[in-house]
Amino acid sequence: MKKSLITMMLAMVAIVASAKDIKTVIFTTTPQMHCANCENKIKGNLRFEKGVKDIKTDIEMQKVFVTYDADKTTEEKLQKAFEKFGYKAEKTTKEAKTTVHEGEECQNM
Repeated sequence: MKKSLITMMLAMVAIVASAKDIKTVIFTTTPQMHCANCENKIKGNLRFEKGVKDIKTDIEMQKVFVTYDADKTTEEKLQKAFEKFGYKAEKTTKEAKTTVHEGEECQNM
């Protein structure tokens, strides 16, 4: 009985210790995303950043949703990661409206 109780307590401690702090941050980029190539460039580069769990893009809304492990990285580090592959990222919200930059050319075509 004691062994079972101790085993259960150790298992509970292990579960609590392994709980991760998963967060999502939303960015808008400059230059803006124009096509699937733009999306692929962003996803393909960000996926190698430490702590990144998932990346979703929305061309129509001009937003990049990055889900990450806050124990391994920060919003600031993710924002700086965009600069490595030629983008500037700004934190935004899901509700914020983003103006489409007319006349901006896609460099990923």
